Amino acid sequence: MSEFLDDAQKTTLLGLARDSVAAAVSASRPAVKPATKDPMLLAKRGAFVTLKVGGELRGCIGYPLPYKPLVEAVAEMAVAAATQDSRFDPIGPEDLARLNIEISVLTLPKVIAGIKDIEVGRHGLIISQGRHSGLLLPQVPEEYGWDLETYLRHGCLKAGLPPNAWKTGAKIETFEAQVFSEGFGAEV
Repeated sequence: MSEFLDDAQKTTLLGLARDSVAAAVSASRPAVKPATKDPMLLAKRGAFVTLKVGGELRGCIGYPLPYKPLVEAVAEMAVAAATQDSRFDPIGPEDLARLNIEISVLTLPKVIAGIKDIEVGRHGLIISQGRHSGLLLPQVPEEYGWDLETYLRHGCLKAGLPPNAWKTGAKIETFEAQVFSEGFGAEV
């Protein structure tokens, strides 16, 4: 990964994500408008925001590609993870005290020559074929104890493809991520 964020930048992004979620779930708080002059935070970067309440996943949404400045992507994806992840009930005001926020700042994806180029725990996956596409962050296989083949199968399933599509022509891309959470507990 070429440009790592320092602790002050991580703290800024985590605070922005928390303020954005709190504003989104509270009718009385105005939406957060990110303000910074930090060139690293204004650079366009792919980013995902993962929300856990009491240790349980409650939302994870992001931009795999650098569509927006990092501060805007984090603020927007924090709100989306809290309110629009269709797999979970929206985050409510009662969840804020037990909410933990994790941010993954991504490198650009690269098409790989073969699966030997994938390092589990270091590389995230994007598997696609036709109109189907699925993304798994690099920390996911470690959280579940997956080996490489299990990781590839789950990437295919996430894309809505058969679990062996990685063997039959699906495009496989990898990326890396700088991952941090409140307390900077998870660093990849």
